[in-house]
Amino acid sequence: MKTVEGFDRIGEENAFAVLARAAALANQGVDVINLGIGQPDFPTPENIVEAAVKALRDGHHGYTPATGILPLREAVSADLHRRFGVEVDPDLVLIVPGGKVTMFAAILMFGEPGTEILYPDPGFPIYRSMIEFTGASPVPIPIREEFGFAFSADEALSLVSDRTRLVILNSPANPCGGVTPGSEIDSLVAGLVERPDISVMSDEIYDQILYDGEEHVTLLGYPEIRDQLILLNGWSKTYAMTGWRLGYSVWPQELYDKARKLAVNAWSCVNASAQFAAVEALTGPQDSVGEMVAEFDARRQLVVDLLNELPGISCVTPKGAFYAYPNISGTGWKAKELASEMLEKAGVATVGGPDFGVLGEGYIRLSYANSQENIRRAVRRISEFLA
Repeated sequence: MKTVEGFDRIGEENAFAVLARAAALANQGVDVINLGIGQPDFPTPENIVEAAVKALRDGHHGYTPATGILPLREAVSADLHRRFGVEVDPDLVLIVPGGKVTMFAAILMFGEPGTEILYPDPGFPIYRSMIEFTGASPVPIPIREEFGFAFSADEALSLVSDRTRLVILNSPANPCGGVTPGSEIDSLVAGLVERPDISVMSDEIYDQILYDGEEHVTLLGYPEIRDQLILLNGWSKTYAMTGWRLGYSVWPQELYDKARKLAVNAWSCVNASAQFAAVEALTGPQDSVGEMVAEFDARRQLVVDLLNELPGISCVTPKGAFYAYPNISGTGWKAKELASEMLEKAGVATVGGPDFGVLGEGYIRLSYANSQENIRRAVRRISEFLA
């Protein structure tokens, strides 16, 4: 059956394929330790769950505005002001069913044959997948180990051309855990100001998961590019709400109504009770966030230390998110083959670096959103497998 050409170009997020295979093996009785999928292993905080239950009991069962309920958009604005001192008009906030939706909307707006979109590589695989779907040319911004897995402003700006329509940024970053220094963001913004025809999508979904005293630098803090900026954020990682499918975006005035119309056409609105839960997440106690990050930090140090003891493997200490991205080139294995064999023969689920981009060979991604006990068991299995 013939479909539109673009559908033949759609890729996928192979972390979900790994998750499915791990589940299939587990159903066969195999003891699988899953360090593949990127989701917190903590339950959603109880106060957030109770807010959703209360919303249902209070009768919030119907449609909401396509842009999201006003109390939630106001809570997003207040939270951004509290954390970063920035002013955001609630009428420029769009509530969406998950972070990917913002990627889809932004890339769909600017991608078409003959245009170019810059994206981080290695990076979240949906960036490139959606760029190719639109017919635009994907242009990788290299994310290099020697640069701490941050992007280089000079290198990114050198890739900008007359055909560039959108630049995608991500810090703290998936899959490498890199955090781009403020000085690099300053330089990048200075260059992009000279190209007001180019939009920027800043994926800041991991903005509260930082270590070693790092502070998040949001692109919302640069008023000179606010008319070019699309911000992506949400609740999945910070509040352990991956299954709630909740995200938000902040849009320039010129683009907001286009995004609203896309919402009306594609998903109508976000689940009503989940939006009330999201209000509680932002306005209620924040203790759980600090507790989760502290535990992620302990796991981070553990997994890095253990990986660096393995022959042929070296691992840079990540500064954000909850991923380790070890260099496995010294083992003699290709990354995807190693990840596949470790799952099938050692019962450890990881994701091969090439699943995150053309520059991912020689690396695998391990999510340390799992218990310290399981991390120890997993690395022990990896050690035995490599031996």
